[in-house]
Amino acid sequence: MTPIHWFPDNAALAPALAASVADDLRAALREQETATLAVSGGRSPVPVFEALREMELDWQRVAVTLVDERWVPESDPASNGALVRTHLLQGRAAAARFVPMYTGAATAADGEAELAGVFSRLATPFAALILGMGDDGHTASLFPASPQLEAGLALGGTVANTPPCLAQVGAVAPTERMSLTLPWILHSRRIYLQFGGASKVAVFEKASSAPDRQWPVSYVLAQTQAPVVVFAAKA
Repeated sequence: MTPIHWFPDNAALAPALAASVADDLRAALREQETATLAVSGGRSPVPVFEALREMELDWQRVAVTLVDERWVPESDPASNGALVRTHLLQGRAAAARFVPMYTGAATAADGEAELAGVFSRLATPFAALILGMGDDGHTASLFPASPQLEAGLALGGTVANTPPCLAQVGAVAPTERMSLTLPWILHSRRIYLQFGGASKVAVFEKASSAPDRQWPVSYVLAQTQAPVVVFAAKA
């Protein structure tokens, strides 16, 4: 059964999630030379990032990358990379190495091959991976309406036979996105699912019942390959 930690709001959730992720990074660094943290964008992770960046650990041995990204440069306010640089890679965490998803290629699809090489050189499994969840049940950039959803889920696939990153289409057209594929999301020591608010609690309950393409996050919750821990805010 998926462990669920409930909090009254995101402000209370953030330091607890940050402390747990820091523990995961320390554990990985005790066993290997470097460790990789994969994070999501959006507003909800910002307080987590700001708490995590002050945690004491050997940040210079940590690589930080993204779970997904809009196909825009960091000069664009919609960039997840810019969000991470602004809110996470500061303070103690400024010593970490950032591995962006946006490559500058003309299209997200054109960037897939380069990112395959980039992710093959990261320390994996990911020491920790933080996912969010949308009101439509998407996670990362695996949207229920995306024509590339099946390829992104790659059900039955492994990291050996599935590309790490795949171009996707967001819920709000025509923004191109890049997303980790499900086999690579599951290639993690621990996955955290963070969400808040009554509407997302309802989505989580639906997605927890069984794997369903209507709720792509359900495939993360249903699998047994990687442990999933939920950090949820009631408001």
